[in-house]
Amino acid sequence: MGSATATVQVDDARMRVTEWTLEPDADTGFHTHGMDYVVVPMTSGTLTIADADGNETTSQLVAGQAYSRAAGVAHNVINRSDAKIVFVEVESKA
Repeated sequence: MGSATATVQVDDARMRVTEWTLEPDADTGFHTHGMDYVVVPMTSGTLTIADADGNETTSQLVAGQAYSRAAGVAHNVINRSDAKIVFVEVESKA
């Protein structure tokens, strides 16, 4: 597991809602999403996304602008910026 802070807000039969806080240099640790999910950025900023092969891309988050991904995404999310980044992840169990 990475050094990011994950706070589960809801975890019921239909969904899991987790607030992720990434301080500078924090990461989520490499993981594979087992469910479809939506990310709602609470802060704006740039995250680095590392795939299973070590390839890296950047993702620009804008506070309040949600996006979704299908199950199966495998990555490590890294905050290489100088600012804390917070987002809420909503995973669908349905």
